Amino acid sequence: MLLGEKLKETRQNKGLSQSTVAEHLNISRQSISKWENNSSYPDLDNLVRLSEYYEISIDDLLKENQGLKTKIAENNFKIKDSQQKLDHIRSGYERDEGLALLIISLIGCLVTPLGILIAPIVLKRNKATNTFHRGVIMASVVCFLVSLWGGYALLSTIFHWGAPPTVEYMG
Repeated sequence: MLLGEKLKETRQNKGLSQSTVAEHLNISRQSISKWENNSSYPDLDNLVRLSEYYEISIDDLLKENQGLKTKIAENNFKIKDSQQKLDHIRSGYERDEGLALLIISLIGCLVTPLGILIAPIVLKRNKATNTFHRGVIMASVVCFLVSLWGGYALLSTIFHWGAPPTVEYMG
């Protein structure tokens, strides 16, 4: 509801005429009519006097309708969302290490002891803004597990873990 409509509604609810309000404020009735038709607006002094005369706060007089409040809230949400997307895009231009980290993770799978060391480092460097963020996480986990398995296989071969015991004839 616009200011003029609010002024008119409040005046009518109080049972006052435009002339009565105009006399109280020491202004012309036409000024009241212009305010209520939204052709012009009262100055601050008259707005304060209207507020006192109508026994309503200035805040209530100046508040817009609920539809406008809803639109403002929606626009604020859209602005915040757009700002977050813009920040995401800007941060992506700063440094996108996604592809490089993915390649390093996959190379770490090939060299057993190296993969155990590389995977945590790659995970620490990975950012949510990287292009292949989830892919890097998956590749690092796979790299770590493959390296653990390869390390166990290598150590079990060297130390004969899990192999059947061998008996040598000393005869």
